[in-house]
Amino acid sequence: MRSRNEDLLLLVGQLNYTWTNTESLLIHIIEHLMRTRKDVATIVFLTLNTTRARLDLIERLAKLPTADKDVRGFVMDIAARMRRASGMRNKYNHCIYGFDDTGTIESTQLMRVADYGDTLVYGRVERVDEKEIARIRSSIVDLVALNRTLAERIAAWGPHAPAAE
Repeated sequence: MRSRNEDLLLLVGQLNYTWTNTESLLIHIIEHLMRTRKDVATIVFLTLNTTRARLDLIERLAKLPTADKDVRGFVMDIAARMRRASGMRNKYNHCIYGFDDTGTIESTQLMRVADYGDTLVYGRVERVDEKEIARIRSSIVDLVALNRTLAERIAAWGPHAPAAE
């Protein structure tokens, strides 16, 4: 039987795996919006080393006057959904875990320090209870649905870039 810590860490791993799959699909959106080859889109994707930069790029490309209005709406919706989903992933990848006397994870603390004159305020502490576990599971379900939506649209676009020479 797995411990509560193992269950939580497996969920965090699943959240990360699902997020990585979702974010990597942005390569195809970049490819489509830039009307380029996948290798070029991959270089652009990898050069932009934050999710925020990648989402900013696809939104800006979608807002160009040459972008199809349907694609623009789709991209804006996807970017908004990804921004919402990124909060949970960021929380569990950039936190300090708090443990009880038995070694069970009982809380997370954001890794932030705010300096207010002569006072320091540390990042918010939140309990990891059953409600929080349910929120993680819900985030994973949302990301899986987002992956499917992206994959279906990308498949519907079909080949759209010039062939490599």
